[in-house]
Amino acid sequence: MRLATVPRSTNRRPNTSKIKVLLADDHPLIRAGVRSWLHQHDQFEVVGEASCGHEAISAAREFSPDVIVMDLSMPGVDGLQATHSLREFCPQSRVLFFTIDAEKEIVHEMIQSGARGYVRKDTPPVELVSAIERIHRGETFFKPEVAQTFFHDFVVNGGKPKETPKKLSPRENEVLSGIVEGLANKEIADRLKLQTRTVEKHRQRMMKKLGIHKATELVKYALTRGLVNLNLL
Repeated sequence: MRLATVPRSTNRRPNTSKIKVLLADDHPLIRAGVRSWLHQHDQFEVVGEASCGHEAISAAREFSPDVIVMDLSMPGVDGLQATHSLREFCPQSRVLFFTIDAEKEIVHEMIQSGARGYVRKDTPPVELVSAIERIHRGETFFKPEVAQTFFHDFVVNGGKPKETPKKLSPRENEVLSGIVEGLANKEIADRLKLQTRTVEKHRQRMMKKLGIHKATELVKYALTRGLVNLNLL
């Protein structure tokens, strides 16, 4: 797999006074947009790019970025898995998730993975700049209500994050209903106005959360617990 990197002159030494940023997203247009925006700000230097978790880990080890702007859903090793690995291989690099998915359970997984914050992809670009700067200073960048809930759980459970119960989120239940109806991922995505790969990620998370390995077991789980209305099937 070819690592996507930003061309750099062999005659120019990196500017160590700048915040070194690595972009990890499987959409080239999104990487190009973020790169273009950051290039308008003198305090940043985009040192590399990656299109999946494996590439993000390799690029981080090569370039030692200060901040990694990480997509959540990527093929192969996703953002959460990559962030877990980076805690071991590149502890000096701080991860900022850049994602469209901000459900409470997912944000808790981001925090547990070691991320320092997240920014939704539909927020103004100036917020991304602020988030990178704050994370580089050693701060975090989470919505107050999310951080308060998570860290309250952490404290009241004796220093351990509250275990997420095996309960599906509303969006996961919607995806599960589609699976029970026999719909393909694309059909479910069209119904819920999501990207197909987002539906795939929801399916993977459900199976991991419930300890289920086959789609047929998901259907059985839904039916035995009355999660779907049989009259609608």
